[in-house]
Amino acid sequence: MTQLKIAVAGVAGRMGRQLAAMAIDRGHALTGGSEVAAAGVFDEDIGVLAGRRALGLWPSPDVAEAAAGADVWIDFTRPAATLAALGALRGTSVRTVVIGTTGFEADQEIVIEAASDRFAIVKAGNFSVGVNLLQALTRLAASRLGADWDIEILESHHRLKVDAPSGTALMLGEAAAEGRGKPLKEILAKPYLGPDAPRKEGEIGMAVRRAGGIYGEHEVMFASPRQVLRLSHMALDRAVFAEGAVQAAAWAAAQPPGLYGMDDVLGLGHTG
Repeated sequence: MTQLKIAVAGVAGRMGRQLAAMAIDRGHALTGGSEVAAAGVFDEDIGVLAGRRALGLWPSPDVAEAAAGADVWIDFTRPAATLAALGALRGTSVRTVVIGTTGFEADQEIVIEAASDRFAIVKAGNFSVGVNLLQALTRLAASRLGADWDIEILESHHRLKVDAPSGTALMLGEAAAEGRGKPLKEILAKPYLGPDAPRKEGEIGMAVRRAGGIYGEHEVMFASPRQVLRLSHMALDRAVFAEGAVQAAAWAAAQPPGLYGMDDVLGLGHTG
């Protein structure tokens, strides 16, 4: 295995610590990490923040400084911060970027695509291997089942999650819509609310729950008048997302600049 030099955005956050720990546990070199000033952790060693040994490295509010000497930048923060980082990374040694941030607007997606002329970028709404297999199965099922099969997506996350629906739910919705041969924006149902909310044939419904400390639960239900098919995934540990992100980094480090997804990393293709 080639050892990578990895820097992590938001290294003091819950996901940032998991990413840092996974990089260390997989035998890579954790070389730095960024954090916002409000976190107040600039005197704390990033190895200790990750629950591992001290590395003699501290978080920096400056992305270029945090990424100095790194091959890989892993970013699971927020859209504005991720886009700002892509700009700052152009003058560094980083060649590979893994983006797990969700909630990008269409114009922000264009910025990421433009950055792929410089970096090998793996971007996904979810880096769990199981979820990405669920996405492939959803696409396949939607392509095989007719419009008389309703599609409903249910996602549950912890109470502090800021975006809704989750990036994973939207990813699954895109897969279902692709299987149906239509853009998701054209067939995504409005929330069922009020006295006049009948379901329309051919639409994809999406429901959101926020409660407690749930890491992530997703279910795609296909229902006809006579039978129901359910495909689901439950994350039992936040580490599954970090594990997939580090796996994606190792794969992307051997690729030319471009924009990739977990389908590419896992060799799933677009079964349909």
